[in-house]
Amino acid sequence: MSQRSRVLPGFGLSLGFTLAYLSLIVLIPLSAVFIKSLGVGWDGLWEILSSERIIKSLQLSFGTAIVAALINVVFGLLLAWCLVRYTFPGKRIVDALVDLPFALPTAVAGIALTSLYAPTGWIGQYLEPIGIKVAYTPIGITLALIFIGIPFVVRTVQPVLSDFETELEEAASALGANRFQIISKVILPVLFPALLTGFALAFARGVGEYGSVIFIAGNQPFETEIAPLMIISRLEEYDYAGATTIAVVMLVISFFILFLINLIQAWASRRTGRTAR
Repeated sequence: MSQRSRVLPGFGLSLGFTLAYLSLIVLIPLSAVFIKSLGVGWDGLWEILSSERIIKSLQLSFGTAIVAALINVVFGLLLAWCLVRYTFPGKRIVDALVDLPFALPTAVAGIALTSLYAPTGWIGQYLEPIGIKVAYTPIGITLALIFIGIPFVVRTVQPVLSDFETELEEAASALGANRFQIISKVILPVLFPALLTGFALAFARGVGEYGSVIFIAGNQPFETEIAPLMIISRLEEYDYAGATTIAVVMLVISFFILFLINLIQAWASRRTGRTAR
């Protein structure tokens, strides 16, 4: 029996180059971060992890990232639905604007959002009198993370929605299903893995975001200080071990959350019969 030929020639050599490149770009730097964080010792590690200021910053970074990602899942799905299912004037422009946060420098986005939602800004001056303060609050941080995370959800859901067979909706309608049942029982189960992927990407992008958040956050200790700012502060004090320790904590928490999302995504893929082989 002849040996089964490989789809790609030189697979072994390609795999070797891939692993070497991945090690140089990802594995070695991450390992260096873990090793550097050990320089503080167990006492220093406990001092950093028990600091109320750092705990507050971690809670703020992860909390706002999760909330922003959840909001992006809802409105990203609606935006992707409109771009795929409807034709309207300016559709190409709207489709191009979705990618704008990718191209726009994050610092510019932060300055623009601050100028809009500050108490004297174009929008903030109307919100302030009714008791809604956006800039220099967690609301402003969440808004910035929504801005930079929305493309991840739209671009993840859009191709899946484009490939979705509308005949399934017609068959469900012919069998007597109403619109709500079609969406909840036919469409959403197929889109669920893609929505989870978009959520994970938006969350991961938001946790480590610095440029667009630093201006609108206000950086008030115990209130609007994000974890990346604490890392920058430690670096400015030449406390490299402390900075890498905070980074390791963020990395471990992020990995745990993304691992859970990956498990849920795999379960959803198996349930819908779309498991990759």
